[in-house]
Amino acid sequence: MVRQRVERGDIVWNFPGGGIEKDETPECACIREVKEETGLDIKDLNLIHKQDEKYTFLIKNIKGRIKLDKTNKDNDDIFEVKWISLHDYNKFDNYTKPIIELLSQLDEGPNIT
Repeated sequence: MVRQRVERGDIVWNFPGGGIEKDETPECACIREVKEETGLDIKDLNLIHKQDEKYTFLIKNIKGRIKLDKTNKDNDDIFEVKWISLHDYNKFDNYTKPIIELLSQLDEGPNIT
């Protein structure tokens, strides 16, 4: 996850993400954003939630070492990147908790009861 300042002004732990560029699929945008924000290479994405123009994917294949590239100006709002346990519920807010709850309901998702 990334600890960042979000549009509402709060600093929160958030899932990596961002806008979809012209001629880019939501899947390609996810792959690019995760790489830009965390340094990780991902593939094998499954769409688990879509609301308006926001897509949430479950990533099944991750490679690399997590790192924050502060030379990328798009990462100026990010303070830290880190693996966060799904059981560390106090790190999630009203925007991320529903996704964690959704994961617990999926057959392919982790069991976080």
